[in-house]
Amino acid sequence: MSHRFLYFCLLPLALLAADKKLPIEETSNDLLDISANAILDPDQIKQELGSDFDGNIVLVKVTVRPVSDKPIQVSLDDFLLVSGKDGQRSQPYSPSQIAGSDVLVYSRQEVKKKSGFSAGLGGIMSGAGSGTPEVKTETKAEKSDADKANPLLATLKEKVLPEKEITESISGFLYFQVVGKVKPKDLELHYKGPAGKLALRFRP
Repeated sequence: MSHRFLYFCLLPLALLAADKKLPIEETSNDLLDISANAILDPDQIKQELGSDFDGNIVLVKVTVRPVSDKPIQVSLDDFLLVSGKDGQRSQPYSPSQIAGSDVLVYSRQEVKKKSGFSAGLGGIMSGAGSGTPEVKTETKAEKSDADKANPLLATLKEKVLPEKEITESISGFLYFQVVGKVKPKDLELHYKGPAGKLALRFRP
């Protein structure tokens, strides 16, 4: 088989693979057009929201536009952020989940164990060991103090993508949590709602 023949056999497959790549920052069907860009830089996030949330939040600015006369119901649950780097999948947080009085606060407790007697969560424990202290980290969820209103909540509510039935274009932020370092090119935004299924990726 000549190299020229092999090239022309493989070329359609290569073009087909390229066609399967998600569109960059905008996608549409007969009912809906979605455009989006991701903000991962902590300084930009702080400029938009007043806090960088310790680097735990990824912002996605979304514009949703109906392309037919049919009204479309928009909900935060319609969206999913997927990391192609490690397979993480994240749904948007509501503002109250990030900064509301009922937000869960995760705290860490360390339990040190030694040979002989040691103090633990259940009181005094005894047991043999190597004599080398071991640190056990536990995580628990508690409700934050409801009397402490978070000033960021109003900003988050003001800038979040509205949840409502639309007949014209709307824009707003989606708030996602992604663990670890990722780049925009690692992320995909998926939509699955009343207008069907759509997906896009972000500019490298």
